[in-house]
Amino acid sequence: QVQLVESGGGLVQPGGSLRLSCAASGIMFSVYAMAWHRQAPGKQREMVATITSGGRTNYADAVKGRFTISRDGAKNTVYLQMNSLKSEDTAVYYCNARPPLGSSFWGQGTQVTVSS
Repeated sequence: QVQLVESGGGLVQPGGSLRLSCAASGIMFSVYAMAWHRQAPGKQREMVATITSGGRTNYADAVKGRFTISRDGAKNTVYLQMNSLKSEDTAVYYCNARPPLGSSFWGQGTQVTVSS
């Protein structure tokens, strides 16, 4: 059974930092591309950052230079370090695992709220 368990969300002031974690189980983590997406109230879900099985990364323009995605194969975990947070970063953040072939898997999401 595939499980993606996100953690690390919460309330933070503008300019602050958070680190999200997504622990994966039930998959061969090393061959999966991993990603973080987010969905703000009333908006469509959007890609935030991706990392391939080989470690190549890609970011949405809105978060470039502020967010960093990384992965730890020993822990089957993908991280999203978020710095210089803005109110517009407020959203539910979802972890995604995409295999070389077939459908991807989603976590349950973790709320990030940026507010003073």
